[in-house]
Amino acid sequence: MKALLDENIDVRLKKYFDGSEHEVVTVKDMGWNGLKNGELLKRAAENSFDILVAVDKNLPYQQNTGNLPLSIFVLNVRRNILPSLFPLIPDLLAAWNQPLEKKVYIIDEKI
Repeated sequence: MKALLDENIDVRLKKYFDGSEHEVVTVKDMGWNGLKNGELLKRAAENSFDILVAVDKNLPYQQNTGNLPLSIFVLNVRRNILPSLFPLIPDLLAAWNQPLEKKVYIIDEKI
């Protein structure tokens, strides 16, 4: 799988996917900072990304979820900081190893 980390996610999270079978790239790596969600999804699909990982809880309500070009994973955390995001990686990897639909998946923070 080829995954794109949205620009609101700490870029250091990318290194925690090293050693996995998945290619993880940041919006910053692609030079796509500042793109609106619709344009970002379009470019991600055009560049063969399978997954977008975001923390924007409103994203499912801002997009036509019946017509998504890729799978979206929303990390539902209270604080968008690396210590809150890191524990969700095993859940992400487990999900990515299953057949994915082009829909929004929510990964909830473990409290």
